[in-house]
Amino acid sequence: MAGFFIAEAVGATCNSRFPSSAVALNSQPQHSEGHARRTGTGTMLSRSSLRLGKHHAIARTFCTSHRRLADYDSTIDSLRHINSNTRVIYQGESRGSLYEHEANATSNAKDTIGYGTKVVGGVSPGKGGQTHLDLPVFGTVKEVLNSQHTNSLANKQTRAFIDQPQAMEQVDPHVSAVFVPAPFAARAIIEAIEAEVPVIVSVAEHIPVHDLLRVQEVLRTQSRSRLVGPNCPGVIAPGQCRVGIMPFRQYARGCVGIVSKSGTLSYEAVGATTAAGLGQSLVVAVGGDPMPGTTIVDSLRVLFEHEETEGVIVIGEIGGEQELRAAEMIREYRRSTPNPKPVVAMVAGQTAPRGKVMGHAGAVLKPGDVTAAEKARALEDAGAVLVPHPGVMGSTMKALLGR
Repeated sequence: MAGFFIAEAVGATCNSRFPSSAVALNSQPQHSEGHARRTGTGTMLSRSSLRLGKHHAIARTFCTSHRRLADYDSTIDSLRHINSNTRVIYQGESRGSLYEHEANATSNAKDTIGYGTKVVGGVSPGKGGQTHLDLPVFGTVKEVLNSQHTNSLANKQTRAFIDQPQAMEQVDPHVSAVFVPAPFAARAIIEAIEAEVPVIVSVAEHIPVHDLLRVQEVLRTQSRSRLVGPNCPGVIAPGQCRVGIMPFRQYARGCVGIVSKSGTLSYEAVGATTAAGLGQSLVVAVGGDPMPGTTIVDSLRVLFEHEETEGVIVIGEIGGEQELRAAEMIREYRRSTPNPKPVVAMVAGQTAPRGKVMGHAGAVLKPGDVTAAEKARALEDAGAVLVPHPGVMGSTMKALLGR
């Protein structure tokens, strides 16, 4: 059984389906940034790789198209289109506990397929051309998206499989579900970015900080891929598309959009809105890491303009200042919008002691940090309706919507 895994090596160049900015990933000595810009090659070097040295290394780039100003913020639009037509691929990992990782990805894929999500394939290094769960398996993410690069594949059987136009036409994914353990997750995410998959969801916890910094740098030098996570349950449009590890049976398609730093509390909010007969339009769990690919503010930008969303729930917690930025956005949204959607909010960690990590890396109240109470006050001052716990979010939202 092939299973769904991630390719271990990042590809050399991305496909050129869309114009995109370029970035170098290697850390070999390079000429100065000014020299790189004067070459006219369209290669933007990462800050860490801009060093003088004896050797003129060739920068690995994320695309072969012309240079342009990267705008990562523009990728948020991809989240607005998670629906019943969204095509999903799975990335996994072939190193370490082989059968454990294979079983996790396969089990989740089975549930997700059963939910009705259009899972269209998987990625497993060295196993391209095989099938798993009656779906095609590719050697790298790039193979899934671009059949033009198949000449570089070593396996003739894989080349024959990828070259089939019908298979490529069916697979072309909108989302990659990255089921890769923390030590290797950054490579998996970057490979998906290089292949220009519009939305990438990473559920891994405890990704090394240095790896997250590298991912953040890569994200901000391109304008085609949006990362959700890491350390998050994922994204779900109830009744349409599930990407992640959330317990989907309590979700119901409806009108409430939810954004949460806490996965568990998002489940509570879902339960409350389902019980109230409201259901959910889109649920984005941004994760608890200090450097998320998508923030609360990013998610609010989606939900405020999301057609199926009539009301919004925001769940924050201790750690960082995302909630303060969210309060600023809510205030501006309510000021500039004639009939703003109601916002219900809560901030977890009101009694958390300083200096103690509460569950995961990002949930820690350090000296000088804004407290949960201060964050809650900022959200309330911005116009959000505060609630003490998720259990009353459904009834509160129902009253605000006049149902």
